[in-house]
Amino acid sequence: MESKDRYYSLLKENNGRLNEIDLGEQIGLSANETQEIISQLLSEHKIEYVKNKASNYRIFKKKKHRRQW
Repeated sequence: MESKDRYYSLLKENNGRLNEIDLGEQIGLSANETQEIISQLLSEHKIEYVKNKASNYRIFKKKKHRRQW
């Protein structure tokens, strides 16, 4: 769980500069561990699969709820 949180925060800071596997290796994860974490984050709807510079994933942008009067 700790590595998933670390990876998620690193993905936020990375902003597409490194691909997802290199990013995982940066914190000591293997390619398989990184893919497992990515699948968990996808299923939790925290990230989405979108070509984002060098990376294929980006953080979901929160939608702003506007009040309608």
